[in-house]
Amino acid sequence: MAIASAQYDLSPADLAIVLALARRGTLAAAGELLAIDSSTVFRALQRIEKGVGQRLFERTRAGYVPTELGAQLARHAERIEAELDAARGLAQSPGQAVSGTVRISTTDTLLHGLVLPALRTLATAHPLLQFELAASNELASLTKRDADIAVRATSKPPDHVVGKSLGTIDVALFSARGRGKKALHADPSTSPWIAPDEALPQHPSVVWRKRHHPHIVPRYQVNSILSVCEGVAAGLGVGILPLFLVRGRDDLVALGDALPDARTQLWLLTHPESRHLRRIATVAHHLAEHIALE
Repeated sequence: MAIASAQYDLSPADLAIVLALARRGTLAAAGELLAIDSSTVFRALQRIEKGVGQRLFERTRAGYVPTELGAQLARHAERIEAELDAARGLAQSPGQAVSGTVRISTTDTLLHGLVLPALRTLATAHPLLQFELAASNELASLTKRDADIAVRATSKPPDHVVGKSLGTIDVALFSARGRGKKALHADPSTSPWIAPDEALPQHPSVVWRKRHHPHIVPRYQVNSILSVCEGVAAGLGVGILPLFLVRGRDDLVALGDALPDARTQLWLLTHPESRHLRRIATVAHHLAEHIALE
């Protein structure tokens, strides 16, 4: 690409184009994010690259991949976006009210067992807040702003995010409660198992079962720990469940103590450029204070 003939004056609109394309990777998806058509994004990118005299994106079969300069400009754009968001929040919120939408990514197990109960008092305290809750086994990209906050069970959070450990998730082997309050399936070596399917091959419960019961083949395979819980409660067999998920339930009985080599850590994750925004900081602080593992 030819060197720019004169100093190009990058505008906030230019940086918004770069950031949207860096986050979404295609012209169509970037245009959807900016509420413009893909041809407008393409023409804008051509104009910006011609102005700066360098390529900002490599065109690949997988989409648009930022060059080193493109990635640097996207990071600057993120900081500008965060500052603008913070300023709008101050200008639009009456008094000390916190408003806006916060997107939270987690799994269905953590959503139902921990996040939703913790949000109850937050919604009461801040009635202008709105929430988008996404439950998936895939970790949403905080860098691409697919979510503002992620609540995840992991032994090692990603390096590019800010993480706060919320404690240890202890698990145990459970059965449905039968007559006389005894376990319906008392012997895990002969009982049918309910377990995560191949979508969660490295889940701590899967690793533990293969280590301690290598010959067991689960009769029922499901795509979430919440489904394991309901399968066990239905009397289908035994399964490994987090202790927080069985609190208050009298239809389940533990077949032993917590399994120390199957525990994992619960983390609250935010992006370093947006974690100080009032709405995100308020929600993150509340979740950190009110998510109860015990």
